[in-house]
Amino acid sequence: MKVDLFDFELPPERIALRPVVPRDSARMLLVDGGTPFDDRQVRDLPDLLRRGDVLVFNDTRVIPAQLEGRRGEAKIGATLHKRIDLRRWQAFIRNAKRLREGNRIAFAANVSAIAEARHADGSFTLAFEGDEPVEVLLERAGRMPLPPYIAGKRPTDERDKSDYQTIFAEKDGAVAAPTASLHFTQDLLDRLDAAGIRRETLTLHVGAGTFLPVKADDTQDHVMHAEWGRIEPDCAARLNQARRDGNRIIAVGTTSLRLLESAADDDRQIHPFDGDTDIFITPGYRFKGIDGLMTNFHLPKSTLFMLVSALMGRQRMQHVYAHAIALEYRFYSYGDSSLLLPEAS
Repeated sequence: MKVDLFDFELPPERIALRPVVPRDSARMLLVDGGTPFDDRQVRDLPDLLRRGDVLVFNDTRVIPAQLEGRRGEAKIGATLHKRIDLRRWQAFIRNAKRLREGNRIAFAANVSAIAEARHADGSFTLAFEGDEPVEVLLERAGRMPLPPYIAGKRPTDERDKSDYQTIFAEKDGAVAAPTASLHFTQDLLDRLDAAGIRRETLTLHVGAGTFLPVKADDTQDHVMHAEWGRIEPDCAARLNQARRDGNRIIAVGTTSLRLLESAADDDRQIHPFDGDTDIFITPGYRFKGIDGLMTNFHLPKSTLFMLVSALMGRQRMQHVYAHAIALEYRFYSYGDSSLLLPEAS
């Protein structure tokens, strides 16, 4: 499909630079099949789901994955993308034309890395020097990797260290937050529990590739970056039982959805998963692992807008986004939410 089919006009003032407080007071647009849109709030979620529904969250934790350093006199910026092993990460490099294989980059706070290898996409493998855990080095020298559409408008600050983590964040490794889960508070979780709505967690370490624009003119020519994920066997078993009992599986965020779809077979069974996924979902895809999605509002011509168009229909989602823009919903990572329930559910 032509990428231009997924374009829309977004006024810059609709991009949220801070989250609302409290988190669950964010607006949420309910899109339930072909029924009229319903303007709600995230805190209404217990009233919009059914007893027995299962919400699936991503428990990844964002690490301070942005680094600034020097190779000699040249300034080099690095955004870690994907862990390779204990000391090596794949990273996107700013000012990469000044970097060669074998060069040493000196970052702040006596942290350094060797540019071991250049990848076909222009990224590098960085091997961090020393014997301290890389996570310790990042806490000392790195900063939170806010999306470019926020970082380009204001500097990262102390508040982002908590604002850009979800209440579920446990497992270090993401360089972008699973932003749909940013809306959840303990009070909302307590009310979901009381309403009989269950929850499960999986892990997908979101990579910096999630921010990269689609440069191809046609979706079939776009190459997705791989991200590592895990679904534990007992989690997969409970999800399959929930579906056998007639309950819905609602992914909270496109990261949870992509991993569930990677783990599901054509019979809609979800299997344990441990490895990389580069699944790219566009209209025509048959969903096997989920029955609905809670997600924020995404960029024009992005792979994530293509994903929600596959779930709900491209024209339907164009109307959804036009409605959200007209009613001044807040967009992107720190913005408002939507609950998308396709007619089949």
